[in-house]
Amino acid sequence: MLILAQVFTLDDVARIRDGLAKVTFQDGKATAGPVARKVKHNQQAVGSDPGTEPLRRFVREALMRHPVFSAYARPATWSRIMFSRYGPGDAYGTHTDDAFMVSEDGHRLRTDMSFTLFLSDPDSYDGGALRLDGLDGEREHRLAAGDAVIYSTGQLHQVTPVTRGERLAAVGWIESLVRRHDQRELLFDLERVRAATPPGEARLLLDKSVGALLRQWGS
Repeated sequence: MLILAQVFTLDDVARIRDGLAKVTFQDGKATAGPVARKVKHNQQAVGSDPGTEPLRRFVREALMRHPVFSAYARPATWSRIMFSRYGPGDAYGTHTDDAFMVSEDGHRLRTDMSFTLFLSDPDSYDGGALRLDGLDGEREHRLAAGDAVIYSTGQLHQVTPVTRGERLAAVGWIESLVRRHDQRELLFDLERVRAATPPGEARLLLDKSVGALLRQWGS
């Protein structure tokens, strides 16, 4: 799990929120699997609405520009990004996401990583935390508008009930070039070491090692 700070500026957040105010929302159960549907209580932007696709593209491009995202996730294929809205009484009970979904181009996507990009100021609503269940226990995230959390898709997680205000977020899934979490983490560590290494022989050796591991582990 990794927190990505300032994927969006506040102006970017305002642009997305203004765009979402013009699109149609529907019951979130319409896009949930048979198990998740039983615990999902929110609203979701209609994917076929003409105003939704430019917002999806804006989110995807912002994530790809983030200095940490690509090195950590190494995205190969993207799901269709979805926009969720929670009002008072809405929640998404404990669930796990499907192992396979539909990609942007309509093909099958293996869901290696999930992300939630927060679009509401945490002071503007109560509740609505993204709660992730890991080996070290449960962790709750109510991030600043414009920040994101990315995590392994297989984790049990939930959105706790909203008791005041409105929680907006963009959510999506990625099939990574590197299938295994431990291998992605090792590559990310090497990239961090590389970034701190001055140009020269040591850095070239790191480039060589990262390239060799990508050829070995990449799909």
